[in-house]
Amino acid sequence: MLTDLLPLFAFGPILLAGILLVGLRISAKFAMPFVFLFTVGIALFVWEMSFLRVLASTIQGLIITVGILWIIFGAIMLLNTLKYSGAMLTIRKGFSQISSDRRIQVILIAWLFGCFIEGASGFGTPAAVAAPLMVAVGFPALPAVVFGLMIQSTPVSFGAVGTPMLVGVQGGLDKIAISEELALKNVQWESFFDLIVSEVTIIHAICGTFMPIMLIVIMTRFFGKNKSWTEGLSIFPFAIFAALSFTIPYLLSGIFLGPEFPSIIGGLTGLSIVIFAIKRNFLIPKDSWDFAHSSDWPISWMGNMETSLESISQKKISNVLAWFPYVFLASLLVFSRTYEPLSDFLKSINLEFNSIFNEEKINASLKFLYLPGGILVFVCLVTFIIHKMKPEEIFKAISDSTKTIFSAGFVLIFTIPLVRIMINSGLNAQEIESMPIAMAEGMSRLMGNFYPLVSPLIGAVGAFLAGSNTVSNLMLSQFQFETANLLGLSGALMVAAQSVGAAAGNMIAIHNVVAASATVGLLGKEGQILRITIIPTTYYLIFSGLIVLTLIYYFKIPDPLLDI
Repeated sequence: MLTDLLPLFAFGPILLAGILLVGLRISAKFAMPFVFLFTVGIALFVWEMSFLRVLASTIQGLIITVGILWIIFGAIMLLNTLKYSGAMLTIRKGFSQISSDRRIQVILIAWLFGCFIEGASGFGTPAAVAAPLMVAVGFPALPAVVFGLMIQSTPVSFGAVGTPMLVGVQGGLDKIAISEELALKNVQWESFFDLIVSEVTIIHAICGTFMPIMLIVIMTRFFGKNKSWTEGLSIFPFAIFAALSFTIPYLLSGIFLGPEFPSIIGGLTGLSIVIFAIKRNFLIPKDSWDFAHSSDWPISWMGNMETSLESISQKKISNVLAWFPYVFLASLLVFSRTYEPLSDFLKSINLEFNSIFNEEKINASLKFLYLPGGILVFVCLVTFIIHKMKPEEIFKAISDSTKTIFSAGFVLIFTIPLVRIMINSGLNAQEIESMPIAMAEGMSRLMGNFYPLVSPLIGAVGAFLAGSNTVSNLMLSQFQFETANLLGLSGALMVAAQSVGAAAGNMIAIHNVVAASATVGLLGKEGQILRITIIPTTYYLIFSGLIVLTLIYYFKIPDPLLDI
């Protein structure tokens, strides 16, 4: 009888998180400690794990959390550095002078710049940066937030220099057990992970190619004078061109360079190509589109916070200097991952924790210099010098970033350990499978061969609950992998579908909606925003699910863990 209920018990932490976060609307900082304690209870009394193994898994999770917070700190630190140096003012002014056509502005600011900011910073910053920037150049607050949220899709799997993949997927999978299976087939973990990254990139590149068009039709239908789905489609050729200017370098970067680069390189390359094309009038439609006069805007579109092009710093930073930190970051990341002497040196600074409390297969490590956080902090130090920042400006950038870390860190110190407890629950007195495997067995019985179609939806639900692609991947990657194994499908592709769905779920994640709304004084309109962003989210989940289904059953995508 207990065996039959194992899938339900295993789903318990995720169900409880959903009830507390969505049903009862309890803040994550209060909800996740309860979910952690609930998970510990299930581990001790249902799975009968030893107390020492639960404790070792918790310590392992905390070590992984330190690595994540190091990356978050570096990413947010760079953004704050540019804010206090005056560089962000220069970037904003540059966008406002390129074109008066709102369709072109939304593609440039939301799609291309937003995708780039996601790649460099992640963790909800694109909407928080892009929304006030759009308001500053004349957008109403409500559509600015909607568009800022919509682009938190395609670039998100590689946000914050690859954190959802490097930390979320790798931390969410039972790396040791999978590596042992791979070794039997003479395959290294790195090759398997590269396969997942490539598949994530391919699915996103296909879905993302139509996101600029989605931005346009949402803008004209919900915020245009005529409420028309088709009114702005004269820009269709330019929108597809702008999409491909991002998705092609994004795709190539993901396949050949790794998870740190797609969104950063795609965004930088796309911005360069599209701005050059605009100046040459390439594919620019003869007509122009704008919102109605501001006096005709509904009160529901307006925020209660004035956003202008004023900067915290009054220094004038040239365009070259303003963009230099981002270009330098992209170059340094590529160099540190492809030039072996540098890569080996950065990896040599490594804190290793093997067999924590002598518990089997519970290990962790911290490569502070090789992690993107180390490179981001180095770029910040260089920026302090080249932007000639004053000590008080540097202090404010560090202070603001530290506050963000404490806010994000409190939730993560409960979330990641509970995930590690679930993954490590396979060694227990009951001699039953781990919690993710139990969940997978229940789902495989329920969905059967149609499971690939809904696999992205599972990831989206995780992101909706947790407010994070990374956390969704941490919670659900092993579950997706085990479900694929039970159904005889590609585990790599199911994990890729998980990451894509979790990225799409960011468009409706409550945490992101609230954060973006707050930047333009639009709190209290979350329901109105969600009713619109659910449309592109539905598109993304259905399209990506169909792609996964096609790759499995039509193209029969190989997997190193399947006997082909």
